[in-house]
Amino acid sequence: MSDPTVSTVLLLVVAAFAAGWIDAVVGGGGLIQLPALLLAFPAAAPAQLLATNKLSSVWGTVTSAVTYGRRVRPDLRTALPMAALAYAGAIGGAVIGLHIPKAAFDPIILVLLVAVGLYTLLKPALGEVTRLRWAGARHTSAAMVVGFVIGVYDGALGPGTGSFLVFALVGLLGYAFLEASAKAKIANAATNLGALTVFIPGGHVMWGVGLTMAAANLVGGYTGARIAVARGSGFVRVVFVLVVGAFVVRIGGGLLGVW
Repeated sequence: MSDPTVSTVLLLVVAAFAAGWIDAVVGGGGLIQLPALLLAFPAAAPAQLLATNKLSSVWGTVTSAVTYGRRVRPDLRTALPMAALAYAGAIGGAVIGLHIPKAAFDPIILVLLVAVGLYTLLKPALGEVTRLRWAGARHTSAAMVVGFVIGVYDGALGPGTGSFLVFALVGLLGYAFLEASAKAKIANAATNLGALTVFIPGGHVMWGVGLTMAAANLVGGYTGARIAVARGSGFVRVVFVLVVGAFVVRIGGGLLGVW
């Protein structure tokens, strides 16, 4: 594989920064980073693109998780068990992802995103304040199931994982958007690490490109988390709806052959 040009590297750096920012606010930065990597390296194997995307993303998600942790202080009694199951799910998902065609997931992702977007739009009060649906062990168990299922998805494919985590925490468990984003970042960092547990020993990571993108993703993650904390749940909700809508257009257009 030939070395990327300067213009290609600049494209990847911009994409990584934007992905880190979006990931920090509502998740879903992989839907920016992965297409950029595919454009830059059309001959690369899918596993290489997924692995390099994870290497870049983990720096931004860890940075935003730490930033949220200091400012929002999410309840780690829920967040850490959810992250542990997300890590385990991502390892299994990454193994699955090495053997299945990625195009098979697009129709499923599109349906899920449309459902998530419509549900959020039709419930304007959703995620304004935290109203937990369960307490104690039931609440933690539900969070762990969410972490594992979305972890498997993230390991196998990945794009939109952060958005699905935020929605599950808001719509299923009853968190406000800001607190949901804080917990989602912890779980998302775990899923990225889980996938890398499989991808790194397999030699799939493009290290030079991945580390360059990681620096930009880290800055984007820090910036996005600071802005989200300052603006609150209302801002996160608006960005969430816009990002989900953009993903629906992008994936739907791809399936219809528009681009």
